[in-house]
Amino acid sequence: MTRPAATPPPRPALFALVAGLLAGLGQAPFGLWLLSLVAFSAGIALVATAARPGRVAWCFGAGHFAAALHWIVEPFLVEPEVFGWLAPAGLIGMAGGMALFWLAAGLGVRRIAPGPARIAAFAALLALAELVRAYVMSGFPWAHPGHILIDTPALALSAIGGPHLLNALVLAAAAALAALSMARRHLAAAGLLAALALPLTFLPEPRGPVAGPDAPVVRLVQPNAAQDLKWRPDMIPVFFDRGLSLTAGGPPVDLVVWPETALPVLLEDSGPWRAAIAEAASGATVAVGVQRYPGGRARNTLAVLDPAGEVTALYDKHRLVPFGEYIPARGLAAEAGLSGLAATLRGGFWPGDGPGEIDLGDRLGTVFPMICYEAIFPQYLRRVDRPDWMLHVTNDAWFGRLSGPYQHLALARLRAAESGLPVLRAANTGVSAAIDARGHVLASLPLGEAGALDAALPPPLPPTPYARTGDLPMAAILLLLAIVAVLAPLRRQTRH
Repeated sequence: MTRPAATPPPRPALFALVAGLLAGLGQAPFGLWLLSLVAFSAGIALVATAARPGRVAWCFGAGHFAAALHWIVEPFLVEPEVFGWLAPAGLIGMAGGMALFWLAAGLGVRRIAPGPARIAAFAALLALAELVRAYVMSGFPWAHPGHILIDTPALALSAIGGPHLLNALVLAAAAALAALSMARRHLAAAGLLAALALPLTFLPEPRGPVAGPDAPVVRLVQPNAAQDLKWRPDMIPVFFDRGLSLTAGGPPVDLVVWPETALPVLLEDSGPWRAAIAEAASGATVAVGVQRYPGGRARNTLAVLDPAGEVTALYDKHRLVPFGEYIPARGLAAEAGLSGLAATLRGGFWPGDGPGEIDLGDRLGTVFPMICYEAIFPQYLRRVDRPDWMLHVTNDAWFGRLSGPYQHLALARLRAAESGLPVLRAANTGVSAAIDARGHVLASLPLGEAGALDAALPPPLPPTPYARTGDLPMAAILLLLAIVAVLAPLRRQTRH
C-alpha cells in the first residue's frame, strides 16, 4: 500500500510575511513592543536559515510595512469615488517598495552559511539598510524597527544616537534571541526577554524639566475639520467660526496656534479673516497654517500674526509629500492635470527655501517650525542655530483615525527626546499635544474631537550628543559592523 505523500511545510517566505505583520504591531497605537521584538527575532531566524534569504527578507519587510503603514490607504478614501481604486495599489506599492531595503540586506548574506553568523550579518545589514532608507530617494524614516521603543523608557537613549541607535538595539536584541533559539537555548532566550521586558515595562518614563510659574502659555487650537468636509463652501464658515470660538475661550495666553492650512482662503486675500482671528486672540501672537500663491507658485505656509492681524513672519514648508503635495516630474504631471492628493491649488505646492527659525520675541524665544511631514526628519534641526523649542502644525485628517495620527505623534516625541527640545503640536483633527524635552506627553487633545489646549511652554535641555553630531557616528558604526559581520564569516568559510 502506497503511503500518501507528506504535505510540504509552508514556505519560509510565508512565515516571514506573518512575522513581519506581527512585528508591525509594535508601532503606535498598538505598542506591542514585546510581541514585535519576538516577531523580529523569528523573521531574522527565517532569513538566517533560508535557501533564498533575499526573497524571505523581502517578504519579512513587506509584512512589516503592510502592518505598520496600512494608514497609507486613508488619503485615497477621502474621495473614494475618484481615488478609492488606487488604495490597494498604494499599500502594496508602499509595503513592497520599503521592503526592497530589507531585500538588499537579505541578498547581502546569501553567501554566508546558514546559522549564527548569518543572523549577526543580517541584523547588521538591516540596521544599515534602515539608515539608508531614511535618506535615499528623498527618504522616508517612518516605521523604523526602533520606533517600537518610543513608548518605553528606552526613548531616552535616542538623545545619544538618535533613531538609528534605537534600531540597532532592537535588531541586536532580536538577533540574540534568534541565535539562542536556534541553539535550543530557550531558557536563556526567555531570560533575555525578561531582562528586556522588566525595565522597559515597569521603569518610569523619563521626564523633562518642568515649566516655571512665569513660563509663556501657548493655546493649541484643534478645530477637527474632517478632510472630506474641510473645503466645502457650506462648511468653511462652520470650521472657521469653531476656530475663533476655541481661540477666544479661556484666560489670556502668549501665543495661539492654528494647524496646517487652517485659514480657508489664500493669505493674499485673508485680511478680514486675519483680523477676526486677531480679535479672538485678544492681543496674543498667532501662528496659523495658510496657503499662499506668490509668483504663481502655491506654498504651504506657517504665518505669524501680530495683535492687529498683520503678518510678521512666514515659513514655507520645504519638504513636501511626494504624490500628496506635488507629483514628481512636475512638468509632465502639469500637462496631465495632476497635482497631488493634498494639493488644493493648481499645479501643486512648491517647496520653500529650507528649514528655518522664527523669532517670537523675548518671552516666547526662537522656534523651529515644522509643517506636517517635516516632523519625521531629524536632520533638519541641525541646519539652523539651536532654537528654544519646536512647533509642529499638521493636518492629520489625511491619515484616518486608526494609526497614522498616533504614529505621527510618536515621531514628534522622538524629535523632542533626541534633541532635548520641547515640541508643541497643533493638529487639525488631533492629536494636538505639549511634549517636554525628553519626549513625554504632558497634555493632549483626543483624536477626532474639537478643543483647545493651553500649555505652559516647557524649557529645553542642553544640547544632546545626537543634537551635536546627527547620524554620522551611527552611520560609521553600522557600516563598520556590517562590513565585519559579512566579511568575517566569508573569510572563515574560504579557509575551510
